[in-house]
Amino acid sequence: MNGENRYIWRADSEAGTVELASRLAGLAWPGMTLALDGELGAGKTRFAQAFARALGVPGIVNSPTFTIIKEYEGGTLPFYHMDMYRISSEEAEELGLDDYFFGDGVTLVEWASRIGPILPPERLHLHFEAAGPVSRKITAIPVGERYDRLCRDAGMAPAREGSGE
Repeated sequence: MNGENRYIWRADSEAGTVELASRLAGLAWPGMTLALDGELGAGKTRFAQAFARALGVPGIVNSPTFTIIKEYEGGTLPFYHMDMYRISSEEAEELGLDDYFFGDGVTLVEWASRIGPILPPERLHLHFEAAGPVSRKITAIPVGERYDRLCRDAGMAPAREGSGE
């Protein structure tokens, strides 16, 4: 991840995670890529569900752990939800992911670090950490000026140098 800037979002509850997802979805554009990482249970799938809902995607959005990729239509933009937990970078290369990354919709990749070398050169990387039973710390690492501007426009706080944030 070559992002120079880092931003922090602190969610004191699930509603805080939903709020960030809604803010980012409200600023979404075709070809946008969100790369999510974090431990199991840190909030990645809940974020994806809230993001899809904010795009207006109808129905239930759940993790595509076994199907790897789920495509959703019916929102303001097509939504491509990927889960790379059970796949290697080599296997991912054979999936034709560029069609999604550079397509007409928004791509959200859970466990994105597993396919780091094939992610688009510009993206927003979000790292989820449990900061308590229901609170989360979400660190955003924008790769590319457009994603840096996205973090600022969404109201994320710049990480303070030397503070571990």
